[in-house]
Amino acid sequence: MLEKLFKLKEHNTTVKTELAAGVTTFMTMAYILAVNPSVLSTTGMDGTAVLLATCLASFIGTLCMAFMANLPFVLSAGMGLNAYLAYTVCGVYGYPWQVALLAVFIEGIVFIILSLTNVREAIFDCIPLSLKKAVSVGIGLFIAFIGLQNANLAVDSATLVSLVNFRENFSTVGISALLAVIGVFLTAVLYIRKAPGSILIGIAGTWLLGMICQLCGIYKPDPDAGFYTLFPSFSMTDFSALGKTFGQCFNVDFDSVGIFNFVVVIFSFLFVDLFDTLGTLIGVSTKAGMLDKNGKLPGIKPALLSDAIATTGGAVLGTSTTTTFVESSAGVAAGGRTGLTALTSAVLFLASTLAAPIFVAIPSFATAPALIIVGFLMFSTITEIKFTEDSYTDAIPAYLCVIAMPLFYSISEGIALGVISYVVLNTACGRAKKVNPLMYVLAVLFILKYIFL
Repeated sequence: MLEKLFKLKEHNTTVKTELAAGVTTFMTMAYILAVNPSVLSTTGMDGTAVLLATCLASFIGTLCMAFMANLPFVLSAGMGLNAYLAYTVCGVYGYPWQVALLAVFIEGIVFIILSLTNVREAIFDCIPLSLKKAVSVGIGLFIAFIGLQNANLAVDSATLVSLVNFRENFSTVGISALLAVIGVFLTAVLYIRKAPGSILIGIAGTWLLGMICQLCGIYKPDPDAGFYTLFPSFSMTDFSALGKTFGQCFNVDFDSVGIFNFVVVIFSFLFVDLFDTLGTLIGVSTKAGMLDKNGKLPGIKPALLSDAIATTGGAVLGTSTTTTFVESSAGVAAGGRTGLTALTSAVLFLASTLAAPIFVAIPSFATAPALIIVGFLMFSTITEIKFTEDSYTDAIPAYLCVIAMPLFYSISEGIALGVISYVVLNTACGRAKKVNPLMYVLAVLFILKYIFL
């Protein structure tokens, strides 16, 4: 039955590989179960309700991805988008969280309409292959940087970022960073030696080392500083809490909402989600070799529709924009090639509603090595970008795209700079004919975004 549903032989994979890939992706994403409630609760939303909404929205969206698109991509509440909702829409603009969720809901409806047409697919197809490869490389650096931060290896400093001082606060920050370093080497050795499930083993092994350190008193939990016990609790979740957010996006007093600002909020969600999703699909599918000879991704329309359905459903349930996660690349690196990988992750998200505290206990320093190694695997695509003089109009936009993603902490910003520079350089250098007309439209939209948003 699984063969018939997911065409495993056609994609040169097995049930065992797909299951391991699904578990790997889920474990690299499990931090969202702790982070999203923490971020959105600052708006007044109930933390347990947000956790349940996040799990269910992830389950719905990823299930759609599995059966509608047969792709190994996993969805959940997007990082950055949740911060925008909490700290900008509700914080700076002062809107109630119900209004913010309504904006997300409307964004999702617009995306469903765009996905049923060919607009989002056309945008994906118009981006030149050099930029698609650059997106893969940029995402590699981006998620590696996230990994370094999650590991407490990269910290704030006078130079914006620097290496952590291992000796300072060794029982929390220092030992976490050291365990992450050990985890990177452990995962790398396993991957080089072609050990099945190497990334997953690396996560579990690093977590186990952390628990041993806690037992020995080397790691000391400090909840006030964000360092919790590494041993999971086995308490059940209060499911009735979901009623505190479910359907609240429709409970809005429009007299308190400025229409113009509300439209700007919707457009901001729409713009960032569109290009974050496209960037993730481009980067991960490029690295996995899923693009056809024309640089197109078979099944992209149902993939985009799955993303839109997840966003709409998530808003009703009570969470911020649900989008395709860049951590899907961890499952792809572990061999995931079909919707069975996504289905496995979806089931784990649903199961996490029963015992969310267990999954929340996975420390970020244990998943960080996976992100760093996967970042390396995606970065290797850089060898496929030509840097010869006759290809500078392709190479320079690719370069700007690559460096922008980690430095500006945004996939969509990397795509924006890549598109704008590609159009400007090719037009200025007399190569306008090679530019897809839709690229000019995208470049103008990106420029308008920087002016007005």
